[in-house]
Amino acid sequence: MLLTDIPEVEEVESLSGAARVPLRVPAETPPLVEMSATVPSRAAAPAPRPTLRIAVVTETYPPEVNGVAMTLARFVDGLRQRHHDVQLVRPRQHADDVAQQGDHLDEVLVPGLPIPRYAHLKMGLPATRALCRLWTQQRPDLVHLVTEGPLGWSALRAARKLGLPVSSDFRTNFDAYSAHYGFGCLRAPIEAYLRHFHNRTLLTLVPTEAMRSRLGARGFQRLQVVARGVDTELFHPERRSDALRSRWGAGAQTQVVLFVGRLAPEKNLDTLVAAYQAMQQAQPDSRLVLVGDGPAREALQQQCPHAVFTGQRTGTDLAAHYASADVFLFPSITETWGNVTAEAMASGLVVLAYDCAAAGQLIRSGENGVLAPLYDAQSGDTHAFIRRAVRLATVRDDTRAMRQSARHTAAEWGWDRVVDQFEAALLHTARSARCGATPAHADLPDELDASTCSDVILPRFGS
Repeated sequence: MLLTDIPEVEEVESLSGAARVPLRVPAETPPLVEMSATVPSRAAAPAPRPTLRIAVVTETYPPEVNGVAMTLARFVDGLRQRHHDVQLVRPRQHADDVAQQGDHLDEVLVPGLPIPRYAHLKMGLPATRALCRLWTQQRPDLVHLVTEGPLGWSALRAARKLGLPVSSDFRTNFDAYSAHYGFGCLRAPIEAYLRHFHNRTLLTLVPTEAMRSRLGARGFQRLQVVARGVDTELFHPERRSDALRSRWGAGAQTQVVLFVGRLAPEKNLDTLVAAYQAMQQAQPDSRLVLVGDGPAREALQQQCPHAVFTGQRTGTDLAAHYASADVFLFPSITETWGNVTAEAMASGLVVLAYDCAAAGQLIRSGENGVLAPLYDAQSGDTHAFIRRAVRLATVRDDTRAMRQSARHTAAEWGWDRVVDQFEAALLHTARSARCGATPAHADLPDELDASTCSDVILPRFGS
């Protein structure tokens, strides 16, 4: 079914029925008197920090557990802390779900349908007319699209009808997923749709330079890199738990091999199993722990009857699972970023991953982790990944420096720095739209300069 064939949703739900007072950046107040040249003047007051009203449209959000939901929540919280008003448009997750309203937050809920094979996740239904009415009454300065599903497409249509500037995130390689679900013939049409979607926005944010190069070569335009952060206070080596390791059947000298993520075909789990089995031949007492859930769990339990399957974990419980392991294997090659890589590094684990996404950006192979060549995985050759895994099983006593270096690297990727980059990108896009220019990554400021963005607020209907 084409996106345009899905019936429109007429209504949306929000706790805030009336339009709020629009945010304004106060102009500088001129001095009351002219100071004498002989009197030392005070330092000029810093320019007021510009603020926006941002409509964020997404088809996933916590308490749903996935990388997109988690990182988006971080960005939304960061924008709110910086006094931006965020209108969060998302599907209703369950019958008792209600729109939340708080400090600089106004949720708008739309109907959704369960995603096949992931009944706990919802796909938002199109709501172009409803969003047109909403944004006519409460005109945002910028619409930011997080997902490219029916809700995202209708939000793009509504924003363009109203002349609102739009930015977007490229967060999921849906085209790459097709081959893992028996629809490889659809990869080219899916990529064409994603390109059409994102090229209709003023700016598309991607998490790595490698992804910007890859998408740019395939015709995607106006790409800007904004990475992801990691909570280094939550994910910390000090959360290591002997009691938890004991429940896994692991002693002090047992090497615990960890995987965290969705148990699904696109995660390249056959390579994970093959690598662990080879490690186990070198270290027979090693243990495999898999944190997460998904459609491949039953098959994995049959392949690895002695592995520990914990299901989904969150918060400090998840952090303890990371810190209590020794090696993190992550063979996925479909990630745009892969939050679990940074979380494992912050927890002081040796990470083995393919040279792509977060691993390709964060890991210096042999120094703070281990990389396997990406082209091997793309050609179906798993030998290099497996050889590196066996090496980690045989030299575990020599990895202390690598683990410490991994922690040090992760500490440089705190969320404050990343949210600053995200905020700067949105401010720049809104300002460029007001000036009638098309933003390009070449002229996006590296650091937010409030003095250059003080005129970014756009006129609103009814203001």
